[in-house]
Amino acid sequence: MGQTAFHAPYGGTVFLGFRKTRAGTTEIVYDDGVSRRLVWRVTQALSDEGRLSEALSRAVGQPRVIPALYAELKKRAILIEAVTR
Repeated sequence: MGQTAFHAPYGGTVFLGFRKTRAGTTEIVYDDGVSRRLVWRVTQALSDEGRLSEALSRAVGQPRVIPALYAELKKRAILIEAVTR
Protein backbone atom coordinates (compact mmCIF):
# COMPACT_ATOMS: atom_id res chain seq x y z
CA MET A 1 0.00 0.00 0.00
CA GLY A 2 1.21 3.52 -0.78
CA GLN A 3 1.26 6.53 1.46
CA THR A 4 -2.20 7.45 2.77
CA ALA A 5 -1.76 10.98 4.16
CA PHE A 6 -0.27 14.11 2.59
CA HIS A 7 0.34 17.67 3.77
CA ALA A 8 0.86 20.74 1.62
CA PRO A 9 4.58 21.16 0.86
CA TYR A 10 4.40 24.96 0.97
CA GLY A 11 3.95 25.07 4.75
CA GLY A 12 0.17 25.33 4.81
CA THR A 13 -2.09 23.31 7.04
CA VAL A 14 -3.80 21.52 4.14
CA PHE A 15 -4.27 17.78 4.71
CA LEU A 16 -5.35 15.25 2.10
CA GLY A 17 -5.54 11.53 2.74
CA PHE A 18 -7.53 8.37 2.38
CA ARG A 19 -8.83 5.78 4.81
CA LYS A 20 -10.72 2.50 4.90
CA THR A 21 -14.06 2.38 6.69
CA ARG A 22 -15.26 -0.54 8.78
CA ALA A 23 -17.37 -1.60 5.80
CA GLY A 24 -14.22 -1.77 3.68
CA THR A 25 -14.93 1.23 1.45
CA THR A 26 -12.28 3.84 0.76
CA GLU A 27 -12.83 7.49 1.68
CA ILE A 28 -10.82 10.57 0.74
CA VAL A 29 -10.50 13.27 3.42
CA TYR A 30 -9.59 16.92 2.83
CA ASP A 31 -9.01 19.40 5.65
CA ASP A 32 -7.80 22.95 5.15
CA GLY A 33 -6.83 23.31 8.81
CA VAL A 34 -9.17 26.22 9.40
CA SER A 35 -12.81 25.68 8.52
CA ARG A 36 -13.33 23.09 5.78
CA ARG A 37 -13.34 19.33 6.12
CA LEU A 38 -14.65 17.38 3.15
CA VAL A 39 -15.06 13.63 2.71
CA TRP A 40 -15.66 11.68 -0.50
CA ARG A 41 -16.33 7.96 -0.93
CA VAL A 42 -14.58 6.08 -3.74
CA THR A 43 -17.47 4.39 -5.56
CA GLN A 44 -15.52 1.55 -7.12
CA ALA A 45 -13.23 -1.15 -5.84
CA LEU A 46 -9.57 -0.16 -6.20
CA SER A 47 -7.26 -2.89 -7.39
CA ASP A 48 -4.26 -0.59 -6.88
CA GLU A 49 -4.29 2.00 -4.11
CA GLY A 50 -1.06 3.37 -5.54
CA ARG A 51 -3.05 5.20 -8.23
CA LEU A 52 -5.12 6.93 -5.55
CA SER A 53 -2.02 7.71 -3.49
CA GLU A 54 -0.32 9.28 -6.51
CA ALA A 55 -3.40 11.37 -7.33
CA LEU A 56 -3.57 12.75 -3.78
CA SER A 57 0.17 13.41 -3.71
CA ARG A 58 0.02 15.47 -6.89
CA ALA A 59 -3.14 17.35 -5.88
CA VAL A 60 -1.91 18.46 -2.44
CA GLY A 61 1.10 20.12 -4.05
CA GLN A 62 -1.07 22.48 -6.09
CA PRO A 63 -2.23 25.92 -4.88
CA ARG A 64 -5.89 24.98 -5.50
CA VAL A 65 -6.08 21.50 -3.99
CA ILE A 66 -9.72 20.56 -4.60
CA PRO A 67 -9.83 21.37 -8.34
CA ALA A 68 -6.46 19.61 -8.69
CA LEU A 69 -7.83 16.58 -6.83
CA TYR A 70 -10.82 16.33 -9.17
CA ALA A 71 -8.52 16.60 -12.20
CA GLU A 72 -6.10 13.94 -10.91
CA LEU A 73 -8.93 11.53 -10.07
CA LYS A 74 -10.49 12.08 -13.50
CA LYS A 75 -7.16 11.31 -15.22
CA ARG A 76 -7.07 7.97 -13.41
CA ALA A 77 -10.81 7.22 -13.85
CA ILE A 78 -11.38 7.04 -10.09
CA LEU A 79 -15.03 7.78 -9.34
CA ILE A 80 -16.09 9.48 -6.10
CA GLU A 81 -19.24 10.75 -4.39
CA ALA A 82 -19.51 13.36 -1.65
CA VAL A 83 -20.12 12.11 1.87
CA THR A 84 -19.86 15.51 3.63
CA ARG A 85 -19.58 19.05 2.32
